[in-house]
Amino acid sequence: MINQKTKLRIRRKARVRAKVFGTTKRPRLAVSRSLKHISAQIINDEVGQTLVWAGDLELKEKKMPKTDISKEVGKLLAKKAKAAKISKICFDRGSFPYHGRIKALAEGAREGGLEF
Repeated sequence: MINQKTKLRIRRKARVRAKVFGTTKRPRLAVSRSLKHISAQIINDEVGQTLVWAGDLELKEKKMPKTDISKEVGKLLAKKAKAAKISKICFDRGSFPYHGRIKALAEGAREGGLEF
């Protein structure tokens, strides 16, 4: 049996995913967050393929606040996306509200040169 909190999270995620779809020209940046880690991937939904992935496990410096780590993950993802010739994306926050670590990751990706 799924509890009420999980049901609401699933509904929020479905509501966001109904509006956001990644194409070849404008892939989707999906964010995954847990209590300890954060990761993001750029996905082409037309073929169901992950083009670029970045997470906090790849970072060298880990003695920072979680929001700073998220910003660095965004910058790392943008760097990898530029190497893969991706500049425009659509942002998929999943079921997470756009503040805190999710917002920091988005700002880091923008600083790295991604447009969304």
